[in-house]
Order: sequence, then structure tokens, then C-alpha cells
Amino acid sequence: MQSGEQKILKGKWKVFALFTFLFLLSPALQAQKLIEYSSGMGSRSPQNTDVWVLYNGVVARHEGMKLRADSAHYDTRENSFTAFGRVVITLTDTSFIYGDRLFYDGNARVVDIWDDTVTLVDGGTRLLANHITYERNTATAYYTKWGYASSGVRKLDSRQGQYNSDLKQFYIYNDVHLSDTSMRLVTDTLLYNTTTEVAHFESPTHIYTDSSTIYSELGDYNTHTRFAISFRASHVDNQGRMIDCDTLYYDDEQRYGKAKGHVFIMDSTNNITCRGRYGETSQSQNFSFVTDSALVVFVDKGDSLFMHADTVYVTTDSNNQLETVRANYKVKLYRKDAQAMCDSAFYRVADSMLMMYKTPVLWYEHYQCSADTMEMKHDSVGVKQAWLRSNCFAIQQVDVEKFNQLKGRQGVVYFAEGEPLYSDITGNAQMVFYITDSDSSGRTVLVGANVGVGSGIRIYFDTARTASRVVTFDKPDMKTYPVMKLPQEWRRLQDFQWLSARRPRRPEDVFRW
Repeated sequence: MQSGEQKILKGKWKVFALFTFLFLLSPALQAQKLIEYSSGMGSRSPQNTDVWVLYNGVVARHEGMKLRADSAHYDTRENSFTAFGRVVITLTDTSFIYGDRLFYDGNARVVDIWDDTVTLVDGGTRLLANHITYERNTATAYYTKWGYASSGVRKLDSRQGQYNSDLKQFYIYNDVHLSDTSMRLVTDTLLYNTTTEVAHFESPTHIYTDSSTIYSELGDYNTHTRFAISFRASHVDNQGRMIDCDTLYYDDEQRYGKAKGHVFIMDSTNNITCRGRYGETSQSQNFSFVTDSALVVFVDKGDSLFMHADTVYVTTDSNNQLETVRANYKVKLYRKDAQAMCDSAFYRVADSMLMMYKTPVLWYEHYQCSADTMEMKHDSVGVKQAWLRSNCFAIQQVDVEKFNQLKGRQGVVYFAEGEPLYSDITGNAQMVFYITDSDSSGRTVLVGANVGVGSGIRIYFDTARTASRVVTFDKPDMKTYPVMKLPQEWRRLQDFQWLSARRPRRPEDVFRW
């Protein structure tokens, strides 16, 4: 038998256990607060006495939500509500759901509502679908068979999606469209915030506007400011100008783009392409530039020009026609018929003038020309005239050790139909010119060398672009030596530099400095 003290302890333990059970159960009981209702008419269902059948202006309330309908079934045991006819749910002062048929689970706080067109209104946002599930705990509406939404001037539609009324945010997927009067976005998955008006996408996406087409596979687009950020497979087409890159910042209203990583810009109007690791382009301000391994190609079916520099700037006029090209630092150029290098270069379309600065070097056929500054004027068939200003030096290799050389203060080369006719060297002109002949077997041999100085020297070119005749002016001091007896000081004129190793012989050589 138990003692009195043991009975008292056992009784206290039962009371404590019951109190603990009720304490743990109380949140669940509170979460299952019963639905309150009123109606003009009502009765218990003969099939299930736990169900009230309500008619004539049904009103129900549950934890801040209000429901109106023509009729309803209220299951007191399951704490659920089924409503029919002109269903209106008031979630907040500005949030409503309209439909024809509803099921509400009061314990789970989940609404399912059906109609030909269920309408959810949240302030200025409206969502339409034939079935919406609304989870009150997360303030999220779901649809699974096409939804159509509007927020201000924006329209959204997709096969599936959800809307969070607390965050004011859509997450929609499967055949997504976002549009307004001047923009259309097409993608597979989209996150759109109606407050910030920013769309975030992580799948292949096309954005079409009045002036451009943007493609991206990861990024954001502000539908209000028309500003796009793309972080993967970025591409934009804008009225004859196209940008490809890894990361893109593009302002469609300003028509301004900033590109990073594997940048490629193509201007189809002017047949120019630009490559680099960083670039910017602005059609409103009529400029583009690329830097960091910059390469600009002036596309020509016959002979494209490749230009590399640390930075290359291109400007256009209001009609997007090329005006100028400026290349800065470590410039190299390649064309099949001519190559060059310099510190910086500038090309002006108005007078077809190319200027190269800071010890430029030009290779043309067999010749190497250098000066402090060079200028070349072009016409429709090629170079028309070239100026070598200050410290002009022209070299032609004869054999491994011997070179024809012309040196002076200034130099001018004249062309006809793109072919060199003659060149004038003026101002303390100096010359080393080897004389050739043919032996009995037809081989070319060196028979002597003409050397000397004068105020001016002219060299004529034949149809093979080689020097065929040299003329001196104003009482030159000229001498002829046998090749083997040519004095050492005439073998190399002062400041002689043969830079053949730095000559770009293929387009990709412009990157070798």
C-alpha cells in the first residue's frame, strides 16, 4: 500500500503533467481560432451536423480577414469554409481577392479560390487567373495555369507564378512576358518588384525597346529608368552598333553602354569592329572606346586594317558616320600592303588623314621609314601622299648586311592610284644607294655604291615598287665606291635602326610590341 505522502506526490505529478501538456498545446489551440460568421439564413447539414449551410449575404471573419459570399458551408470541426457566388475577400484596406468559388482552411490559413477570372488586387497591382491559392502566413498568392498581372503601366504574364503582397514582388516562370508601351521582356524565369520596378532574371532573356535589343542570361533591368545590368552572355544591338561582352551596364534612355570582359563592339554602319577587355559606347554622345588589349579592325573585303593600342577611341557624327579614330600608347597597325608602329595615332575622316606621333615606323613593301611624325593622306584607292616630318629615315634591305639608306630633315612620298611614284628627301639629305647589275647567269650582283650629301634627293619607283633611279639637287657631294671599298662610316648612317623584328607580319602580330 502507498503511504499518504506517496499519494500526494503522485497527485502533484499528474497535475504538473497535465499543466505541461496544456501549455505545449496552447499555441496549437490558439492557431486554430474558429471562423466567425453571420448570414441571413442558415441550418445544419443533414448529412453532417458539424457543417452549417449558410445563405443570403454570408459574412465571415478570421484573424483579420473578411469574407463575403452569396452562400457558404462552414465545417465547425475542420474549421474550414466553402463559399459560393460573388466571393470577396478583404485581406487589408488595399488588398482584395474576387472570385466565384472558395475553400478556406482556417487552421492552415490557406485560401483556394476559383472563377473564370479570379482577381487579386493589391494597391495598384492586379493579378488575374482562373485559380489562385493564397497563403496568409506568407502573404503569397500562387497560380499554376497562366496568370496575367498589371502594375501601373507594366503588364506581366506567365504560365506559373506567385506574388508576395508583403514584398510587392512577383516570382513568375514558364513562358514569361513583361511589357509596357515601349518595352517587352521575354524570358523563362523572372523576379519583378512592383515598388522598385526592377526585373531580375537568371535564364536566357531578350529585352526589346524602341531603340535596342538586349540579350542576357543573368541580370537586372529597371523598367522605369531603362537601365540594364547583365552578368552573363551579355549582348546589345542598337541601331547599327552591337556589343558583346561578359558584363554589361546599359542605359537605354541615354543609349550608353559600359562593357567588361571579352568586349566586342561592331559598328556595321562604318564597317568597324573593336575588341578589348573594357569598353564604353554612347550613341547620344557619339563615341566608343576600348582598352586593355584593344584591337580595332577597319573591315574591307580587299585589305582590312588591324590596329592595336592600349586604348582606342572612335567618334561619329549625329548620323552615326565615322569622324575620328584616336589610338593611344603602343600602337601597331597591320594591312597586307603596309604595317606601322608608333606611340599614338589619329585618323580624321573629313580629309582622310592618318597621323602617327612619337617615333613612328612604317613598313611598305621592301622599305622601312621612320621620323618624329608621319602623316598619310588617303583617297578612294589608297595612300595619296605621305609626309615624314623631322628626322626622316628610309631604309631598304639589299642583303643581310647591306642597306640602301636615305636620310634628311623632311620627306614626302607621292602616289598615283595607290602606287608610289617618287619620294623627295630634303634638308641635309644623305644617301647610300647600292648599284646592281646582272651576271652571265642572270643573277643580280652588287657592283658599287653611290654615297653623298645634298640639299635634296629624289628617288623614283618602278612598277614593282622598287627604287629605279636616284636624282640629287643643288650641287651634291656624291661619290661612287666599289662595294668592298665602301668606307665604314657610309655603311650605316647615323641613327640607323633596322627594326624588321618588330614588324607585324600577320594580324595577330599587332599585339607583339
